[in-house]
Amino acid sequence: MARSTASVPLYLDREVPGLIVKFGAYPLHHGGVGAIRSLGRLGVPMYAITEDKYTPAAVSRHLRHAFVWPTTGTERAERLVEGLLRVGRRIGRPAVLIPTDEEAAVLIAEHQAELTGRFLFPAVRAGLPRRLASKQGLHELCREHGVPSPEAAFPETYGEIEDFAAKARFPLVAKNREAFVRRARPAVRGTTRIATQEGLLRLARDWGERPGVILQEYLPREDAEDWIVHAYFDADSVPLAMFTGVKVRSWPPHAGMTANAYVVDNPELADLAARFIKEIGFSGVIDLDLRFDRRDGRYKLLDFNPRMGAQFRLFENEAGIDVVRAMHLHLTGRAVPEGEQLAGRRYIVENIDLPALLAYRRSGYTTPHAPDRASGTELAWLAADDLRPFFTMLARFVRPGAKHLYQMWRDGRRGRACAG
Repeated sequence: MARSTASVPLYLDREVPGLIVKFGAYPLHHGGVGAIRSLGRLGVPMYAITEDKYTPAAVSRHLRHAFVWPTTGTERAERLVEGLLRVGRRIGRPAVLIPTDEEAAVLIAEHQAELTGRFLFPAVRAGLPRRLASKQGLHELCREHGVPSPEAAFPETYGEIEDFAAKARFPLVAKNREAFVRRARPAVRGTTRIATQEGLLRLARDWGERPGVILQEYLPREDAEDWIVHAYFDADSVPLAMFTGVKVRSWPPHAGMTANAYVVDNPELADLAARFIKEIGFSGVIDLDLRFDRRDGRYKLLDFNPRMGAQFRLFENEAGIDVVRAMHLHLTGRAVPEGEQLAGRRYIVENIDLPALLAYRRSGYTTPHAPDRASGTELAWLAADDLRPFFTMLARFVRPGAKHLYQMWRDGRRGRACAG
């Protein structure tokens, strides 16, 4: 179980708290726990918005207080802003906001005027995070700036889906198009592989009059490798911390949350990400998913998360900096120490990596760039100095978690074999 490896102690401003912001019901979120530990271990007072007082984040010994505020992510923006301000008043001093989902990141960006003074967060062009979190918006930005991405279609009606299906190349992938709509009116549970024209038309009958989906080119897993980029950019879109890694396994397989990954130096990928961020003028934390397509030798951008990624604790540099620490230091007016990323580190999400391992072994997928041996391992849940989140996760995961994994697996199989 890895801890900070900084050779020189980091001194963060302990007078400025951090607040984990999340909307929607997903209590087993290891990214929030990781952020609480990352800053809390350095003496920063940590607070979190939680579904109830028995989530893993709420029981962390590094958390000062959990604000129990159940949300769905479908509430009116005004209500969510009002709730955030109420939490801020209870904290009693400006806190660094750390969003763990797209809805929170978009809300903060679009309501900076109301939140400024009560909170600290990177200044960003108000509409940019929403556009980046949108599959259609991201695709358009990639086209504008010459960043490779899979071919995609954005049908507005069932008739358009029929026209598309008549000439489309299968298999293809269906995803929910917009960040907020995925909670209110999800078309698919997650990234769904569709094998045939008949399968697409059958699924589309349930998508309503205005299907909120993106139909995307499928990049064959036997010809691809999944990569991730995590970074923090200042107001001039200059990277103050930049990390690259390769994803070994995810759950659901090849389409879901990272279950196992390694830090791997990839200057080409870092340059691609830095150039794109500079051109669009983004500031703050990013979590990018890219797929290296061996057929044409290009990295194709699949997802742009304008916030902290759940697996961010995979990445740390020689100075002990991760993206959350970089953000806190920068927003409190302190320098962000430079250093090489700790290549070879491994990250494991214990509750989803075992089923992912079994699935990947059956598929025969390999990750050539993954090191043969890890230089260190960071576990998502288990930490010697903070055991309660791990046991709380287990208690909440066993029945509903097993049911959820089964449902995700079944949906994946149905999507792959639909009408096959």
